[in-house]
Amino acid sequence: MKITTITRQPFWLNKKSMADSLGISTQAFDKWGVEAVAKIGRESFYDVRSVLDNRLKHQGVKHQPGSDEVDPLIGYKIDVERLRLTKEQADAQARKNKVGDKELVPVGFMIYALASLSAQLASTLNTVHKNVKRKHPDIGARHLEAVETEIAVTRNAAAGLADRIPELLDEYVSSLDESTG
Repeated sequence: MKITTITRQPFWLNKKSMADSLGISTQAFDKWGVEAVAKIGRESFYDVRSVLDNRLKHQGVKHQPGSDEVDPLIGYKIDVERLRLTKEQADAQARKNKVGDKELVPVGFMIYALASLSAQLASTLNTVHKNVKRKHPDIGARHLEAVETEIAVTRNAAAGLADRIPELLDEYVSSLDESTG
């Protein structure tokens, strides 16, 4: 409101004085958007009533129910999520403790260990027929071929075990689900 023919009233404060009396900066006061009661020259004047009305209006808008209203159950939902997170952290720590106590073994390690074992078995089975022939040179060729055929089947099964571990794990988990369901 710009009034050019008005005299300054003693209860009016300029922007700097009003901001100082409120304990805020003039920039913060500008952001409030308080309407000046008068403007004389380049100087704007404010009274306590206009600042109070502005703040009350601002508070009323802030707490008006609307489409962007915060969920009234947000506190409860946050507490539920915190509880869930705390439980997950406790469960993770319990699993970590069981691994440290060697009561529980991670699946990744078991896959590595069984893949290593199957590779070692396949390698050992690959040399069995040669060792048998070396120790028993009088063994018949047809007997040695029969042993070698059986060993080849077993060696291939051992070598393929590493690739089948995830599938076997899925079968095991589904059998647990069926037995508890």
